[in-house]
Parts: sequence; C-alpha cells; structure tokens
Amino acid sequence: MRAVIQRVSRASVTVDGQITGAIKQGLLVLLGIEDADSTVDVEWLSGKIVNMRIFNDDAGVMNRSVLDAGGDILLVSQFTLHASTKKGNRPSYIRASKPPVAIPLYEQMIAQLTQNLGKPVATGIFGADMKVELLNDGPVTITVDSQNKE
Repeated sequence: MRAVIQRVSRASVTVDGQITGAIKQGLLVLLGIEDADSTVDVEWLSGKIVNMRIFNDDAGVMNRSVLDAGGDILLVSQFTLHASTKKGNRPSYIRASKPPVAIPLYEQMIAQLTQNLGKPVATGIFGADMKVELLNDGPVTITVDSQNKE
C-alpha cells in the first residue's frame, strides 16, 4: 500500500456535486492498493498513519500525532499512486489492484483507521470521479509504502 499523507487545516471530497466526506484539522490520506497488499499492510499502515508525529506541540515542534491532536482523517482511494512512468509518457497502472482485490482492503483500512483513531474516518467513494479539496497545513506531505516499510 502506498499512502500520501497530508496534514490539513481542512479537506473534503465531492462526488457528483455532493460532499461525501469532510474534515477540519487532521490528515488527508490518499491510498493506493496493489495485489501484494494484505491485512498485515492495513494494520501496519494504519498504525503508522495514526501515530505519525507531524502535528506541532506547544513549542512548535512536530511531536504530536493526529491522535494526540484530536484531529480527523479523510481517506481517499487513489489507484494512480501505483503509476509506472518508466516507459513512454503514458503512465501504466498495471500494479494497481482491480476492484475485487482493492475494495475489501480499502474497507479494511477504513475499519482499522476508525479503530485506531477511536472515531469514524471520512471517506470518498471507491472508484468514483472525486473532487478533492484541501488546505495543506505547513505544507506537510509524507509518503509511506508498506511494501518497503518506508
């Protein structure tokens, strides 16, 4: 699994003119799933997301997690995170999982993040044409790949 984690002051996702998920302070997480991913990746990545210390403490140092800060999470599926650009100018998405594999893992991630955060996470709609808006705070943007544990 690949995740792009952005610390935000606010974020929302809209599908067909309707907001499907919105948060104030917290994390916008764009999630890409590949066939090599499993429940182990879900658990590891969820723990990493919820406990990553990228929120400022009282001294202005990034020393608090979204959990510590009482923030929210907006999770959006994004298969393009597994784009391969090695050959030509048209990205290949062959590494991205197809819906029969990806949807159950995406749903597991929603459940795991909800459990780890202690409250529901906001989401987009898997496979939909989504419009994502955010106000990146910092800016702080971190990429994490569960297959490389980085």
